[in-house]
Amino acid sequence: MKHPLHELATGRADSLFEADITQSEAPLRAAITGKRVLAIGGAGSIGSSTVLQIAMRDPEVLHVIDQNENGLAELVRQLRSQPDLWSARDFQTLPLDYGSAAMRHLLASQPPYDLVLNFAALKHVRSEKDPFSTLQMFETNLLKQERLMHWLAGTGFAGRFFTVSTDKAANPSSMMGASKRAMEHVLFNSAAAATLSGTKTSARFANVAFSNGSLLQGFENRLARIEPLAAPRDTRRYFVSLRESGELCVLAAALAPDRTIVIPRLDPERHLVPLQTIAESFLRYHGYEPVHYFDELEACAAVKHEAEKGRWPLLLTALDTSGEKPYEEFTTPRERTCEIGLPNLLAVEYLAADRAAIDAMLRATEGLMSGAFAGSLSKKKLKDVLAMVEPGFLATHKDAIANLDQRL
Repeated sequence: MKHPLHELATGRADSLFEADITQSEAPLRAAITGKRVLAIGGAGSIGSSTVLQIAMRDPEVLHVIDQNENGLAELVRQLRSQPDLWSARDFQTLPLDYGSAAMRHLLASQPPYDLVLNFAALKHVRSEKDPFSTLQMFETNLLKQERLMHWLAGTGFAGRFFTVSTDKAANPSSMMGASKRAMEHVLFNSAAAATLSGTKTSARFANVAFSNGSLLQGFENRLARIEPLAAPRDTRRYFVSLRESGELCVLAAALAPDRTIVIPRLDPERHLVPLQTIAESFLRYHGYEPVHYFDELEACAAVKHEAEKGRWPLLLTALDTSGEKPYEEFTTPRERTCEIGLPNLLAVEYLAADRAAIDAMLRATEGLMSGAFAGSLSKKKLKDVLAMVEPGFLATHKDAIANLDQRL
């Protein structure tokens, strides 16, 4: 029997966080069992993995929000197929935009939740390919987050509020990473944060192996469609499995100290994996020997003829598109980490930006959304908005003529 695919990326058969979960089972159950839980963006890869972790600890109420109706349907099928593993007296999935009037009506109709988790985000580096996609990312990652916090405060919320971040928020080289760093500021130190009672936490972690929309999931789809695989050269990434992503988030959401960002305890020497190596291992897993190509057209034309010989084209590209960096990191030199009593997790203490600057950034984003600059939206204007809270982004942003949509 073949080992699970995620092992090609993580190098682990067992969960990295197995010991953390085992020793935290009692406090996890105390935080979840019999409680009211709301998971926003809960039908995506990370969100649904976390929802499964919550469901198996018997919440009283489990409401899952996501605009992806198909994802919600699959989540329901997965849970209903495992009736002995979970329970919730009130389980609902709702296909809502979390910044919409319908969402506000839902919150107003409910008693306060005890635990709210937000996974909703535009999280692809490729979304900075044009200013319109980037502005949508700002609205989703920043303005709707602020709106949600105000709405929760209006319900009398005093529980635990968690919003997922990304390792790309540390020394961001992309608009996406910088927007998630700005999201951390909104979560912890905006005027909206000051009005919201309770505990606020986040998490930065690695790429989730074979998650929706990921490069590795693309390997599976390309093989099924008889297309060449593609991977950037000289590029290393951290990976966790889907299960590990859910475990990390449930621990951060339910147990982490206030105003902290949980990170995995990963070692760059042991855990950073070249993407080329994963692509080659993936092809061998499926019975093909990789053959390196360096031209897109040649790679596309060669698939059938290479496959007849038990080989498969692997296109190797330069890492020269906007926002991409060759390595990953979870913290910056200015940030402090602290122990939280778990063997494989640490927490980053939130390093505050000025509250007035955070709120000015949000109002500037609203101005762009209002059409005040109609016809003149540009990447520079959007970058300047982020620089209001992260001035270093003007130097760390990796801009380029090419973007990921121009690559195979």
